[in-house]
Amino acid sequence: MRSLFLPRRRNIYTRLRLTRRSNIYTRLRLTRRSNIYTPLSLTRRGVGGEVVMRTLLLIIQFPPDVNSTGILMSQVAKGLLTRGHDMSVITSFPHYEQFRVWESYRGKWRERTREQGMDVTRVPVFANGKKQNMSYRLLSYLSFNALAALTNFLRREKYDVILCTNGSFFTGVAAYTSGGIKGTPFVYNVQDLYPETPVAQGQLTSRRAIKGLARIERFMYHRAKHITVITPAFEKNLVREKKVPSHKVSVIPNFVDTNFMRPLPKENSFSRQHGLANKFVVTHAGNLGYVYDLDTLLDAAAQLRHERDMVFLLVGSGVMRDLLQAKAQALLLDNVRFMDFQPYENLPYLRGASDVQVSLYRAGAAKYSMPSKLYEIMASGRPVLASAEAESDVANLIAETRCGICVEPQNADALAHALVELKNDSARRAEMGQHGRAAAEKQFSLETVVAQYDALLQRVANISLN
Repeated sequence: MRSLFLPRRRNIYTRLRLTRRSNIYTRLRLTRRSNIYTPLSLTRRGVGGEVVMRTLLLIIQFPPDVNSTGILMSQVAKGLLTRGHDMSVITSFPHYEQFRVWESYRGKWRERTREQGMDVTRVPVFANGKKQNMSYRLLSYLSFNALAALTNFLRREKYDVILCTNGSFFTGVAAYTSGGIKGTPFVYNVQDLYPETPVAQGQLTSRRAIKGLARIERFMYHRAKHITVITPAFEKNLVREKKVPSHKVSVIPNFVDTNFMRPLPKENSFSRQHGLANKFVVTHAGNLGYVYDLDTLLDAAAQLRHERDMVFLLVGSGVMRDLLQAKAQALLLDNVRFMDFQPYENLPYLRGASDVQVSLYRAGAAKYSMPSKLYEIMASGRPVLASAEAESDVANLIAETRCGICVEPQNADALAHALVELKNDSARRAEMGQHGRAAAEKQFSLETVVAQYDALLQRVANISLN
């Protein structure tokens, strides 16, 4: 009996051990040697022998979604692609503007396409149209990050580095859980400070929730290989208040594509289409959210209704739009116009049709944010009229570049006075516009910022593409 079963034992058990060793253990040893011990520059080469770096961008909104951070990071991704990165993106189905997934994507489990040389995967996201509710927004963030982490975890591909933004809050957790198992480091891009930003906006009031989000944010700071912030004030917050080691934090500002966003004549296709060519146009273009002090802009518009050629243009959508429209109607403001988000290719003409462009913050809000639209305004060659505290990064930027005026937040009299001053001094407006354009080209161009991201990602991944 024993002699009959011995061959079978050898044929099955021995074969299983050999198979296991060859298919799992040996593969693990080879993977470990090639991905960790062997320099990555020797194992990441394209068909022409050039070094290739596999970079994953993890972000909740990505074009065709109209979110500004998504648009900016898509430009970074395309810039990295030209510098030798093999770019992949995991994002959600488009949903930002109305907080509802676009009709053409509903019912899909996922979609994977090749877009402008990048491998783009889109996954479902919870979006029920009720963006005003912070709980629903957090649920949206959780749904995306859970599916994004699962998508990355199940992939055969191993990336050299993950770049993720904190716009959906939990993205650092998704990058750590899905990439950490494969030994992939992640760079955490901080566009807003949490939980400070929703607290300042009045969206988050629960002490338990604030404490919980603060713990998660610190966890992500701790697990990230490196952190990028968009302003020096953010860097101080992380290093001084949240005890993140200073060597782990770099300031890389947001930017503008100065080739795309450029000074254009006031009389252009957009101004002619909307009857603005002979008007003095004051524009807010972007999100109509809690952080912006657009109530005060309407109060200033009410004060200036006697300026018959002055038009206030509010372009975009957001949680405050309905309330702002109701207030404008209640005040009978026939000098205020609301428009939906415009196609991206129309943005230079919209900004060119404007005489003054505003970036207005509620009291205390500028401490935790730096809008990318500031750089767009500067690049368009038009003056900026902002409201922010004197010590904020917004006020410092305007003072240092001499691109506009910054007034006290939530002060309609000061805002109206500044608008009248600018309206009556075209030479001053032109000078401010020139200063802004020069600063945008020198300090905040797409090329300058992409080069900084490229150098950082190579350092984090221990790869040289030069």
